[in-house]
Amino acid sequence: MTLLDSVKNTFVPIHREGYPFIAAFAAATLFLGYFSSILFWIGLILTAWCVYFYRDPERVTPVDDRLVVSPADGVISAVGPAVPPSELGLGSGEMTRISVFMNVFSCHINRAPVRGRITRIEHKPGKFLNAELDKASAENERNGLVIDSPNGTIAAVQIAGLVARRIVCWAEAGGTIAIGERFGLIRFGSRVDVFLPSNAVPRVAVGQTAVGGETVLAEFGGTAVTPLVRIS
Repeated sequence: MTLLDSVKNTFVPIHREGYPFIAAFAAATLFLGYFSSILFWIGLILTAWCVYFYRDPERVTPVDDRLVVSPADGVISAVGPAVPPSELGLGSGEMTRISVFMNVFSCHINRAPVRGRITRIEHKPGKFLNAELDKASAENERNGLVIDSPNGTIAAVQIAGLVARRIVCWAEAGGTIAIGERFGLIRFGSRVDVFLPSNAVPRVAVGQTAVGGETVLAEFGGTAVTPLVRIS
């Protein structure tokens, strides 16, 4: 490994979605710094936070069809039965829901919990309640992906929070997605719910810290299959 490679590996990449915001924070810092050194240092700290917020680290995802990985970095805030959002067309019966809450310091890149074909993407306008509240699943603005996986239909729902005002989704209905593949982000604090069939066995507990694309949320039975899908 060369010195240049060592330097590159030291720094976490920044997602391109963050470039306009980082530039705006930096410009505001320089402008305020012209009038006050105190405001300059405050702006510099906020700019550094903005850079940190948009970090996009590489993750090592387990390639095993029996596993469901966390779609986000954060804390497990709920594990249990819940009815999925009606707009996803998954019926009125309960599924196993696992929620991951992201605060303003979490990495906000969202990743696919399983591999499969995206059969549906639905955006639902709504409120901006604290994403930690259980009713946020039903009342907040959200964007849901329905994935036809090797173990049945699974949904990942991006939920806006008290501070978050923008949900970004790069995935498209009809396309395929690999486990751990990036599909979107939510700006400035939020939550992601994963809805699973009843035969999925949760492997996490409320209060546990999850790492997006790496932490195993749940597991299915059966024989593992190594999919020929590249993880990006």
